[in-house]
Amino acid sequence: MTLGQFLTILRARWWVILLTLALVVTTTVVVSLLLPKQYSASTQVIVDVKSPDPIAGIILPAQLMPGYMATQIDIVTSQKVALMVVDKLRIAENPIAREQWVEETEGQGSIRHYYADLVLKKLDVKPSRESSVLSISYTGTDPQFSAAVADAFAQAYIDTNIALRVEPAKQSATWFDEQTRQLRANLDAAQTRLTQYQRNKGIVSADERLDVETSRLQELSSQLTQITAVAVESSKRQALAQDALSRGGAGDLPDVIANPLVAQLKADQARLEGKLKEQGAILGASHPEILKLKQELESNKTKLAQEVATVARSASKVATVNSQREAEVRAALERQRSKVLQIKQVREELTVLQRDLENAQRSYDTVTQRLSQTSMESKSAQANILLLNAAEPPTKPSSPKLLLNVAVSVFLGTLLGVGAALLLELTRRRVRTLEDLMAAVDAPVIGQVRRVNKATRRLQGWTQVTT
Repeated sequence: MTLGQFLTILRARWWVILLTLALVVTTTVVVSLLLPKQYSASTQVIVDVKSPDPIAGIILPAQLMPGYMATQIDIVTSQKVALMVVDKLRIAENPIAREQWVEETEGQGSIRHYYADLVLKKLDVKPSRESSVLSISYTGTDPQFSAAVADAFAQAYIDTNIALRVEPAKQSATWFDEQTRQLRANLDAAQTRLTQYQRNKGIVSADERLDVETSRLQELSSQLTQITAVAVESSKRQALAQDALSRGGAGDLPDVIANPLVAQLKADQARLEGKLKEQGAILGASHPEILKLKQELESNKTKLAQEVATVARSASKVATVNSQREAEVRAALERQRSKVLQIKQVREELTVLQRDLENAQRSYDTVTQRLSQTSMESKSAQANILLLNAAEPPTKPSSPKLLLNVAVSVFLGTLLGVGAALLLELTRRRVRTLEDLMAAVDAPVIGQVRRVNKATRRLQGWTQVTT
């Protein structure tokens, strides 16, 4: 079908189009006037996604997710929020509402869920573009009731948001409380083990004792070094003294020469010998003075020999004493070394117990801190949802919109009229254009006679031809 054919059909069937349009518009106006008026009330809430958590002081990552606002819309339109609205408005307690529920469901099911589903059907939640504001609208036949339902949904949404934050915090607080009791028991047990170990070992701090005993160990080690050197020297002197005694030359020993008593006896011997020689030249050999000097000289020689022998033998005694002292100091050093090693072992065990106590204390402090935080969160009545504007009872109905309905009906009526005209033309086909004639008669077209009205003929100066 060409455009010319289409326009020809419309011109020929104009009455069908007009009749259909009038029928649709009339029906729309009548229905719009007969339908009950609907009133829409809206309230706005703002979802604060940038403020930090009032307890933890941090911004929750979930609030920055792209789907956060969509999640909030799902919460508003959830069954839980709707049930809270039904309970807040006490719809289930209204006798008229109960009669309607009984009539619709024959008393089956829950009246709360019935009206929760009913109010959700008339609820509309829309987020504002590029903002954190949610618009909650409810449409009903009563403007006061519509405003009340919208406000109830906003408040129920806020309460639900608080509950969704508080309930997990309560569960966490219960878990942390159990963990705190267990960690407290572990901390007490670690403290008891440390105290009992200190009491059994008789120590407060192993570090102080280790420092003292280590100093003593170092002192004994220095003493042993010194005594060992002295003992070696004494052993050498002992060997020299024994060799000198065996040869009879003990008088040449360094200890003998350095002995003051031996030196005094040698001096006395030299003095007596000198005096004896001096007196012997004057007195006779049998003179009493000479005999006395000889007797004193012999006595001095005997004492000198005895003293030399004593000094030589004393080297052996000194060597023996030094050896004993070396053995004693070495034994004391070994005992001190064992004691230091024992204290080191005690310190290691004490350090392990102290580390266990510190770990238990750290774990207990961490869990206690989390318990305090979750306890505060479980008692929090704050939410990041704020009521921006409360719903006001609307003064004008939101539907039906007569002008809009009429405009739509004109458009639809025109479309239906055109469709009806085309359908009628298809059922009762007419020849209206050259194309229709060519389609109906299979013959060539020789010419086309155009119909000219009288006014056109007069303007163009046509002459009527009669035959």
